Amino acid sequence: MTTSFVGRRSELVATGRALTDHRLVTLTGTGGVGKSRLALRTAEQARDGYSDGVWWADLSHLYDDRLFTAMVCDAVGLLDHSLRKPAEALCDWLADRRILLVLDCCERVIGACRTLVAELLTAAPGLTILATSREPLGVSGEFCLEVPPLSLGAEGDEAVLLFRERCATSAPDLSLDAPETAAAVSDICRRLEGIPLALELACARLHENSVADISERLTSRLDTLVDDSLWPARHRALRTAIGWSHELCTPLERLLWARLSVFRGPVHAADATSVCSGGPLTADTIPPLLERLAARSVLQRHGTRYRMLDTLREYGAMWLTELGEDRTVAGRHAAHFADMLAQAQTDWLSPQQAGWFDRISESHADLCAALDHLLAEEPETAVEMAGRTGVFWPSCAHLHESRDYLERALALDTEKGPERTQALWALGVTLIFQGDHEAALQVGEECTQAAWQDHDPGSALLAAHTVGLTHLMTGHPQMTRTVCDRALKACEEGPTTGPGYLACMVVKIFALTALGELEEAYEDASSLHRISVRYGEHWARAYADYHLAFIHLLQGRPDTAEKHARAMLASKQVLHDRLGLALGLDLLAGAIAVQGDGVEAARTSGTGDAYWRMLGDPNRGSPELGALRDDWEQRARTSAGEAAYETAYRRAVSDDAERGLAHALQGHHSP
Repeated sequence: MTTSFVGRRSELVATGRALTDHRLVTLTGTGGVGKSRLALRTAEQARDGYSDGVWWADLSHLYDDRLFTAMVCDAVGLLDHSLRKPAEALCDWLADRRILLVLDCCERVIGACRTLVAELLTAAPGLTILATSREPLGVSGEFCLEVPPLSLGAEGDEAVLLFRERCATSAPDLSLDAPETAAAVSDICRRLEGIPLALELACARLHENSVADISERLTSRLDTLVDDSLWPARHRALRTAIGWSHELCTPLERLLWARLSVFRGPVHAADATSVCSGGPLTADTIPPLLERLAARSVLQRHGTRYRMLDTLREYGAMWLTELGEDRTVAGRHAAHFADMLAQAQTDWLSPQQAGWFDRISESHADLCAALDHLLAEEPETAVEMAGRTGVFWPSCAHLHESRDYLERALALDTEKGPERTQALWALGVTLIFQGDHEAALQVGEECTQAAWQDHDPGSALLAAHTVGLTHLMTGHPQMTRTVCDRALKACEEGPTTGPGYLACMVVKIFALTALGELEEAYEDASSLHRISVRYGEHWARAYADYHLAFIHLLQGRPDTAEKHARAMLASKQVLHDRLGLALGLDLLAGAIAVQGDGVEAARTSGTGDAYWRMLGDPNRGSPELGALRDDWEQRARTSAGEAAYETAYRRAVSDDAERGLAHALQGHHSP
């Protein structure tokens, strides 16, 4: 929230008290009444009462139940790398934690929310849930608090206070102290029933209209702006404010408002320009129109992006349908995000790689919406787009979504070719990271056959990566080496570009270190490092640093190993790759332990285990490292002493993982 919080003293007290007495508290009320703001402020005030934190899940952009549980997993930091159903993994993750989980806008997925909340409350006795919804969830033990509009008149004039604060922002030179003006303000607040969103929309007009004009217009337009069949009578004040704000927008502003409703998440100006241009809306008019809609409170600024509140998005979507443009604009939206993924893959081996990981992550909701549209309307494009997610989503731990979309795409009756082969590769990688190695090997073999039919070296490398990584994770490094060597030699004359080539090299080097072929592994890792540095990419470079650190550590150079391990962590941090971070922290802990700083090794190991717990991975990565990790841990325990080791380790495991990572990257320890 970017604006101040006004009033709600009694509601804050009541909600805080309810959280101490009940494990499920639901704030109900009409759209725009302030449920989300009240939940956010309550959560901020209650934070100290929950040792494992307060977590927020914004459900406002969900339109069906399919991705609901995975989104809640993301919200609490669980990026499960297992075959368990998301609900099962979430129950296990929360079981021994004391957490306040805020579920915002539950009305979007009320049925799925009801089921999951009941499961979570049973499985996790330390969990408290604060929900916001336009209707109760209907779960046993639920305590509902209806959020009223802001108080009016003798009850405290919270509505007038909000109006004055927002006026100070939108029209700082306007004085509201004259008696007739103050009376008009009170009249506006009464007519808009103290609903915060309605008041903010009215205040946004103060730089163009006087307070008296706004009061008069609201009086004359109170019942004529919106069809009752679309907006229930109890929403009269809010529908009036939205309808009046819409009416006073210019035709181009109204058109942009409608077209922006297809976005599920915050929008960059470039995305809005690409999707919403057409007809009277030209590319050069959209950026200033976005600013004007933000000035009118139709949009909110989130850094360099714009976000539309759920209630206003619903209104825009209604008008988009009235204009007959809903399918056309949804198609443009899908095409834009498909093109974005194509460009991201093109730029993967470049300095733009890290930036694309950020863009893909922040656009997740819109990418899912685009795929949903394409699966129904354009199967060939859906397969192509789903395959490209494999370069990004597994590293970002969107495994359940990745598997769901890839299996649906591959079930479509589409032409065979490199695009379908890449989708098979992406599914194989997803299955491997979930631990479904048998299914991954089957997909890998299908991918190999498809690559042979494609007569495409890039497809062959992707197939080899899938098969080779599966063999590696099941303890067969020699088979991994053979598969990857064959694919790499087959394309020796081609350029060393693209995800397939680098991924194949990474897996081969893992196999070489597992086989004890350290000289060849060092040569290949150094070569991979040079390629990565030349292109400015981070993904493969991180794994090159990992192996260089590992080999230096095995060969008695722990100080050099430590430097490479930190370099790996720095690369994985910019990619938000938590699997890579977990692997790198294990290795860094070993390098520190060998140098004799047992307490710092314990702290680093505890942070690493915090990341492993997020991933739900009991094997902690490559199986052949188990004995080495045990040896490093024993060294650290011996040098630190059992009590000091356990204290440092436990503190790191329970501390914020990102704070622990920042400490590990600083490199302060005593050899």
